[in-house]
Amino acid sequence: MLDLSRLRALHAVSVHGSVSAAAVALGYTPSAVSQSITKLERETRTTLLERRGRGVVLTDAAVRLAETTRELLVMVERAETDLEERRGLPTGRLAIGAFASAARGLMPGVLAALGREHPSLDARLAEVDPHESVGLVAQGVLDLAVTFEWDIEPLPAPDGLERARIGNDLCDVLVPEGHPLDGRGPLRETDLAHQRWVCQPPGTVCHDWLVRTLRAAGSEPDLAYQVAENHTQVALVAAGLGIALVPRLGRGPLPQGVRAVPLEPTPIRRLFAYWRAGAARRPAIHETVRLLREQWPERRF
Repeated sequence: MLDLSRLRALHAVSVHGSVSAAAVALGYTPSAVSQSITKLERETRTTLLERRGRGVVLTDAAVRLAETTRELLVMVERAETDLEERRGLPTGRLAIGAFASAARGLMPGVLAALGREHPSLDARLAEVDPHESVGLVAQGVLDLAVTFEWDIEPLPAPDGLERARIGNDLCDVLVPEGHPLDGRGPLRETDLAHQRWVCQPPGTVCHDWLVRTLRAAGSEPDLAYQVAENHTQVALVAAGLGIALVPRLGRGPLPQGVRAVPLEPTPIRRLFAYWRAGAARRPAIHETVRLLREQWPERRF
């Protein structure tokens, strides 16, 4: 009899491409994932992982077993959903993925409320980039993803997923005190030309949005400082090194020497929760979406 938790570990490695990334997604240590797969190899008397440089790759047998495991996890989810729906209470494990600023500015309150109100629910959180989270829900690695789309760049969703709107996250232009844009009224996109920018790295939604917006306004952006963390961006602005477009969610109070200037039209990130249609009847999904909306901090912006 194959152990489901070990099969789940193999499936996670196949999805994420490495033992360490699979461990993050599952909430385990890398050694625990490696041990699970070693035991699965003994159970199946089959080599499942092969060393390739500093990483590992799945053997052909492991690829087939991972594909079968995905089908098995769908059936397990259906059975768990039926049981949870009959009980009428959120139970079991709920794997949630959220992008960085939502993980910081929204999820702590939601997770704390889930723990207080539903002690039988084991909610887990992984920080996941928006480009990846929806796909991980579709693949069965995550049960629910908190992600976003820009107002000018809708996020495509695979078939078989459902979503609910959480709220709008507004963005401001952050400038150092004394900057030529400091103290001005609402800025227009043309006011942002020929500025030195602090922004997200290439390949992120925020970076792509900024580049597209500035080019549409007739300016080739000078992206001098490309860092992933919003708090690092704010620190670079505070040092007088450039300006940044930073969403309000998870930003926290601005330090001395940094000013927030509104931009019109105001850039908006629309936040959504995504889950598989097959899990839509789970009380855990309904309760998590309810709390996401209830704790959405828009009213404090």
